[in-house]
Amino acid sequence: MTKVEGVVFDWAGTTVDFGCFAPVNVFMDIFKNAGIDVTMEEARAPMGMLKIDHIRAMLSMPRISGLWEEKFGRVFNEQDVERLYAEFEPALMSSLIEYTDPIPEVVETVETLRNQGLKIGSTTGYTQSMMDVVVPNALEKGYSPDFYITPDGTNSLGRPYPYMIYRNMEALKLSAPWKVVKVGDTASDIKEGVSAGVWSIGVIIGSSEMGLSLDEFHALSEADQEEIIAKTAQSFMQYGADFTIRSMSELPQLIENINRLISEGKRPHSSLIK
Repeated sequence: MTKVEGVVFDWAGTTVDFGCFAPVNVFMDIFKNAGIDVTMEEARAPMGMLKIDHIRAMLSMPRISGLWEEKFGRVFNEQDVERLYAEFEPALMSSLIEYTDPIPEVVETVETLRNQGLKIGSTTGYTQSMMDVVVPNALEKGYSPDFYITPDGTNSLGRPYPYMIYRNMEALKLSAPWKVVKVGDTASDIKEGVSAGVWSIGVIIGSSEMGLSLDEFHALSEADQEEIIAKTAQSFMQYGADFTIRSMSELPQLIENINRLISEGKRPHSSLIK
């Protein structure tokens, strides 16, 4: 079968939690508690990674590492990472249930894809204990993939490693990477897809990369909306995305276009598809 067999979605910022705010707020809080003020942009930059890796990435940023050395008189170490993460996880868990609403168009799009015979997989930067909160609450609100896995299931080798996508392919019996589409909202999502050799798509509205709440987005003028959509799309393409979509409703048609490319012998991440 020379066409797409399955779609692997990210969770927060892609299918639930418009704007991916649940983890961002907690990252900012734990650094503030340590006496380090970080910006929302800094907190978002590693989004999509396993959360302890996310903290490690933030501490490695030149500005933040400089502030850390200034405050503590030394470079950060692994104990600092673990101490921050020990504060992060319970803080996130206490609020996570509030961030499980499906993003507009997701439930309808997934139904459309299933009706076309596609399997629905998923990967995440959340741990299994976090997903034990997210998955049942998202299900109650209408969204449930056929399979999900966390970095806990791949020996903590999360994004940008490809292993969670490979586990999806195994579980869903997807026959080749070029018959798989990965949809996400962060640099880490795109890099995961590129690493796995699948078609990588960045979804713009509701993404962590865009970084706006639903109300903030709708409060923008049409011109400002178009400007931030274009900026976000450009970022995804720089990360290596094959395509971008504004919102989920565009995905079924894009998959039809990818099926045409496949039938022409084209593959993901090829200059031939640009």
